[in-house]
Amino acid sequence: MTHLAVSIMVHDLAQASSAAIRAAEQGADLVEFRIDRFTQDADALIKLIENSPLPCIVTCRPQWEGGDYDGEEQSRIALLAQLHQGLRQPAYIDFELAAYQQSDQARRKINQAVDHPGQVGTTTTGLILSSHDMDGRPVDLYQCIEAMAATRACRVIKIAWMARSLRDNLEAFEIISQRHKPTIALCMGEAGLPSRVLAKKFGALLTFAAIDENSGTAPGQPTVQQIKNLYRWDAVDAETRVYGVIGWPVGHSLSPTIHNAGFDQAAFNGVYLPMPIPPAYEHFKATISSWIDASTLHFRGASVTLPHKENLIRFVEEVGGQVDALAAQIGAANTLTITEDGTLAASNTDSDAALTAVCHAMNITTSQLEGRRVALIGAGGVARAVAVAFARQKATVVVYNRTYDRAIALANSLTGIGGKIVPAKLEKLCDSCCQIYINCTPIGMHPNTNATPIEATKPTKGWGPGTVVFDTIYNPLSTRLLQEAQADGCIVINGVEMFVRQAAAQFALWTGCEAPLDLFRRTITDHFTDTQINGAG
Repeated sequence: MTHLAVSIMVHDLAQASSAAIRAAEQGADLVEFRIDRFTQDADALIKLIENSPLPCIVTCRPQWEGGDYDGEEQSRIALLAQLHQGLRQPAYIDFELAAYQQSDQARRKINQAVDHPGQVGTTTTGLILSSHDMDGRPVDLYQCIEAMAATRACRVIKIAWMARSLRDNLEAFEIISQRHKPTIALCMGEAGLPSRVLAKKFGALLTFAAIDENSGTAPGQPTVQQIKNLYRWDAVDAETRVYGVIGWPVGHSLSPTIHNAGFDQAAFNGVYLPMPIPPAYEHFKATISSWIDASTLHFRGASVTLPHKENLIRFVEEVGGQVDALAAQIGAANTLTITEDGTLAASNTDSDAALTAVCHAMNITTSQLEGRRVALIGAGGVARAVAVAFARQKATVVVYNRTYDRAIALANSLTGIGGKIVPAKLEKLCDSCCQIYINCTPIGMHPNTNATPIEATKPTKGWGPGTVVFDTIYNPLSTRLLQEAQADGCIVINGVEMFVRQAAAQFALWTGCEAPLDLFRRTITDHFTDTQINGAG
């Protein structure tokens, strides 16, 4: 069984006791009392251990190993050696391998305080021997593990290092799987999140979480609520399939929120994670290849966002996978699917998501778009996907862009699709007589919410009741563009519709189930409502 441990930095007894109670209420199995800054009073710490609502680990991490303790080493060891003397003993003491190896006296004192085959006392406390590297993968990683495994007094091996990339997680999983003793193997930092969330999948002794976002004791440590509710801790097992959102940056993506909620509702054995991969193709190729090759990971797919949509097509073509016709036409894919036999497929769900969002708002079928005029603002990747979608339905697409040459380039690269795609200068938007207007730029996105892409170029013909105005931005939910269009009587569509529809198509590809669109919408709108209420939006 893999335990969920909440790490608590002890500032005072009341604060630590309160945090331990909260950890128990949130569903933690253990607490770790980090006493780096509270080392003066052994009796008080013994009382804290006795009154803990959960079994506890006690750690006093020195600065040289990434902690906060800066006192004498002998005092630190003497304090830890006393903590088994209370009516209730710590479940574990965490002590650094380097300190344990450095001094015979340290080894004797620690060994006297923990349970091991040669122990003549009555202690039940187990020893976690640990090693941490805050700079990257330690060069002596396996020597450290072998030394811990060979130490009779060591009950648990713990190794942690700062992840250099997502690939480091795979080595952590391998260490856990090949364990000679109960093992904790964690990668720190943003790229190390999979090692924390998937610790249960590979049979680690435990993973660490924080009581809240301001209380983490290590880089990249998720909160209890995140690991249990967002990342489906209780549902994860050895067969759980792994999905993610690939991008750079990707930390604020809402895709994990909606896909994990969908997996939960469908009782689908999957978990969806953020997957930060630097922009270069070599990083993308190396990471995805290694994750696919790790058979026990069960990596089965990913949403792919900037800057990797073109990289996905290139990679899938190189390995002999399938790129669907729409993605090939657009030149970008946002969805990777990996079948049970290892076949790869790249597809684009952005394009149809924009199309169906508009048709739903207009209460028409896609075939009824033929002959309609669509104004696209922007000439980037989103505009390209949207242009292809509407041109395939034989609509006339006018691409307006501040840099006219980019509008020309986009139009010239998309010929023979069906409908016409023509370029136009942005200042000519005021002369437009389109029935549908779509903003494919980031203008108006948080935090620049006072901006609008048509401030000085508002159309004067046909703008009003019956006109559709669609903003692909979903933060904020109602942009200035949409607010002004709604005031003029237009039909407005926010970016949530496109976002949830492209996600729904991905969900169906991966699970074979119909996506819960209403749940996706509610999850997104609730997120932004909560953000605005809490003043962070």
